[in-house]
Amino acid sequence: MRTYDFTPLWRSSIGFDRLFDLLDETQHRSEDNYPPYNIERLGEDRYQISVALAGFNQDEISVTAEQNVLTVEGRKGDKDQHEYLYRGISARPFKRQFNLADYVQVKSAMVENGLLRIELLREIPEAMKPRRIAIGSGAPGGQITQKAA
Repeated sequence: MRTYDFTPLWRSSIGFDRLFDLLDETQHRSEDNYPPYNIERLGEDRYQISVALAGFNQDEISVTAEQNVLTVEGRKGDKDQHEYLYRGISARPFKRQFNLADYVQVKSAMVENGLLRIELLREIPEAMKPRRIAIGSGAPGGQITQKAA
């Protein structure tokens, strides 16, 4: 696998620390593909993560959103008293993390038919939306008007 040197970008950009850290972390992470998942775009600012969790019930799964990281964890209880001749359905503990962009919030999470579905929505605050700056003539103190989205 290739590794990239982000040093030139550090010299000419300000405020992109988190982006560079994410890119660097992605290069060095060994990818575990369990449990399988899908990320879907449902609309311009709506997303859904579907995680296949066959064999897990709702009490054995936790979903945590902290700052810009969504964490899905699962751990089976030790109550399994079955004698398996072959066990093809994995029940190992897992921890899957998703990095969220700014202003992306978790709206809901539900388990249905062995799939954990997590609904995400990006809500940009009014103060962060684009605004039009009126250009004045001569005197300082031009007016700021909100641009219609």
